[in-house]
Amino acid sequence: MALSHEAMFYERLPDSSVKCNLCSRRCVIPPGQRGFCGVRENRDGKLITLVYGKLTSFNIDPITKKPLFHVWPGAGVASISTVGCNFRCQFCDNWVISQSQEIYGKSFSPEKVVSLAKKAGAHGISYTYNEPTIFYEFMYDTAKLAIKEGLFNTIVTNGYMTPEALDELAPYLLAATVDIKGNGNVDFYRKFMSVPDPSPIYDFLLELKEKKIFIEITDLVIPKYGDNLDDLRRLVRWILDNLGDEVPFHVLRFFPDYKMMDHYPTPTETLVKHYNIAKEEGLKYVYVGNLPGHPGENTYCPSCGRLLIRRYGFDILEYNVTKDHRCPYCGHRINIVGEYISGGWYWTSVI
Repeated sequence: MALSHEAMFYERLPDSSVKCNLCSRRCVIPPGQRGFCGVRENRDGKLITLVYGKLTSFNIDPITKKPLFHVWPGAGVASISTVGCNFRCQFCDNWVISQSQEIYGKSFSPEKVVSLAKKAGAHGISYTYNEPTIFYEFMYDTAKLAIKEGLFNTIVTNGYMTPEALDELAPYLLAATVDIKGNGNVDFYRKFMSVPDPSPIYDFLLELKEKKIFIEITDLVIPKYGDNLDDLRRLVRWILDNLGDEVPFHVLRFFPDYKMMDHYPTPTETLVKHYNIAKEEGLKYVYVGNLPGHPGENTYCPSCGRLLIRRYGFDILEYNVTKDHRCPYCGHRINIVGEYISGGWYWTSVI
């Protein structure tokens, strides 16, 4: 595996600096320096990605872990990551890799990833754990090959990818989980995530919709700092007005991690309140996450209210949707992509 790989989406500037156009930070990087993500370096006026094929994780996960509840239910996906991130979330549960100052990882080629994914019986590949935008080149090459080999591709992303980068990736992308934090509060993004302007995330969501990429949205609810109910209502209404009422929406429980170890987990009643408000506002598919056994993990028919998919954590315990994605009780069409894969998946690690 090559030690360096030229990056995509950058422009050379007259003073030998480069402007990276991969994420919405659009860093201007002087010679010998790296961008905010820490994994893209200017070498003599050429932008290099330092993490091409350097994987820190390669697991076969249930697709519900992403979470994707409405995409190929029950499927297993090969899930890969590198080091680095373009956000600085103080509560990141993957901070060991996302905030690493060291470039490391086991070397893989796109061909090897796809081959091992197929050998393991996975149905798709998910680019996840750290922000996949920052290992875009490897994701892009792998995604193209995966499609040729009959696998689908999904991303779990903070939504800061630029329109031009999404344009190139979109033909190979089936679905995206877009992670919102703290009900989308701007001050929360600035203070706890070092993101001065979260508005590109909403532009990204609009681009996904336009390109007909299936969307699920998560909202990490952090008590005291990121649980304002007016912010929640604004977020949900934006989704309703711009993406529609069938977008699955997951309110996730926070657990103390990284630089917020002294904080406390999201109270169950706070999550339930968020869940109820999102449903009252009009979203049809709302879920409670990181709270195994709660009925908010299940899918209910938006028309008749009957239980359609019963879950516990990442496991599907009961599946009552017809093959043509309808409620068997009232015939209402359910917003699901792909087939149901019965049998369940157990996590396995490739590296």
